[in-house]
Amino acid sequence: MNTAIEKTEALIHSRRVLDAMYDDDPYRPRYHFTPPFGWMNDINGSIFWKGRYHIFYQHNPEGGYWKWMQWGHASSVDLVHWVHHPIALVPDLDGPDRGGCFSGGALVNRDGIPTFIYHGIPDGTCIATSDDDLLITWDKHPANPVIPVPAPGEKGHGEYIVFDPCAWLEGDTYYALIGNRIPGQSGDGTALFKSSNLAEWEFVRSFYESRREWTDEDEDCAVPDFYPLGDKHMLLFCSHWLGTQYYLGRFENEKFHVENYERMSWYGGLLGGPRSLLDGQGRRIFFDWIREIRGIEEERASGWSGVMTLPRILSLASNGSLQIEPVPEMECLRMNPKERKNITLDTDSELNLEEIQGNCLELAIEIDPGDATEMGVQVLCSPDQAECTEIMYVPAESTLKIDISRSTLNEAIQYPRLRSGGTTNERFPESERFIDEERAPFTLENNETLQLRIYVDKSVVEVFANGRQCITQRVHPTRTDSTGVRLLSRGGETHFRSVQAWEMAPAF
Repeated sequence: MNTAIEKTEALIHSRRVLDAMYDDDPYRPRYHFTPPFGWMNDINGSIFWKGRYHIFYQHNPEGGYWKWMQWGHASSVDLVHWVHHPIALVPDLDGPDRGGCFSGGALVNRDGIPTFIYHGIPDGTCIATSDDDLLITWDKHPANPVIPVPAPGEKGHGEYIVFDPCAWLEGDTYYALIGNRIPGQSGDGTALFKSSNLAEWEFVRSFYESRREWTDEDEDCAVPDFYPLGDKHMLLFCSHWLGTQYYLGRFENEKFHVENYERMSWYGGLLGGPRSLLDGQGRRIFFDWIREIRGIEEERASGWSGVMTLPRILSLASNGSLQIEPVPEMECLRMNPKERKNITLDTDSELNLEEIQGNCLELAIEIDPGDATEMGVQVLCSPDQAECTEIMYVPAESTLKIDISRSTLNEAIQYPRLRSGGTTNERFPESERFIDEERAPFTLENNETLQLRIYVDKSVVEVFANGRQCITQRVHPTRTDSTGVRLLSRGGETHFRSVQAWEMAPAF
């Protein structure tokens, strides 16, 4: 038989085997983006181009993190249904990125050409461009690395660290943020560079000053993303120890003046590789990587690792605070709507919503807190509540929380570490190593109702609150009957104005 035909038939068979595995996988999401196979982590050069949303992401088709990292690629016309494309960047065996094509960003250069800036292991910052409408093929710049890793004794050594970059064009000048710390400075930081041609770069200065009331001394500013938002600028980044965070402030005289700081992932959180784009409607669309907690053996057995958050719209409210909302395009997946209205729960009571079941759902719940000390909902509940994931608002603590302590009966699940982005927990005492809930700051204003948008997708739960907070977790129920939804009121009476529910159709 023809060798080419044999190879093609073998690939088709492998694809069918993989599809069957995924169909039976109780944890592979149905409407959150996942890699077609293998390892996925940081979202990289996301860009809106020729009417399509493009995401690129750290990808290892063979699984595992450090081995020969590449850039996966997918695109969408609606932010819901994604088409997988061939891998966009692979290391050159004798090139500056021979150890891997690691994180970076995308921009459109002065000539209107889509451009990548990325970290090439081991030599430094690299540039690539694409001249096709679907951004399938990319040509690496002959001057790579355009910002080399300085060796001892070379210019720049001890002044900055060459690491995850992002870049943008302002007037006729290209700016780039390079590195995750500044030598000699405490805490997170990054270095500002500028260029007139993308090939020759000048170190300007440390980009901003972090403070210990914001971040810990040993945090860093990995995968930075910098852009205007309303009348401010936003620096989105990830700390390897505590996940996704951001600063808001002013960009003046080639320096970022920080005015506000917040997190998007808290103790026990799982977000750790954010990126954004500006779309054709002028919306700032946010994406992030949600880490796994299954353990390496289960990940490899499943054939895939890593999930992307739902796309979120970021904007500024009139008071300058950040607004966070799911893209409305997700509503096209809604099926079989159900609704309950005007439910009042007495002190320390629960209600099982028997007509609402499932592990791929969207819930919209409006709540009058009343005098309760805690109120909220459980999802993915088994009938005896041996398994359930609990989402609660705690007014006295100004906290929105997800409790995953009963989300699974699988004792092999590795709950998030206290410092979410870390790759080891050996540095922490036993009492601080693992945490099975995540708490985000959230306060209702006077006479404001609690408005929750909850997305349940097999092993992912995302909770949006009143358009200004979002908290995300991974869950792994073991029982097929862990599909229930229950309302809860503790320490007082709670009135649920409405509960809307939709089953969600698969997007892939």
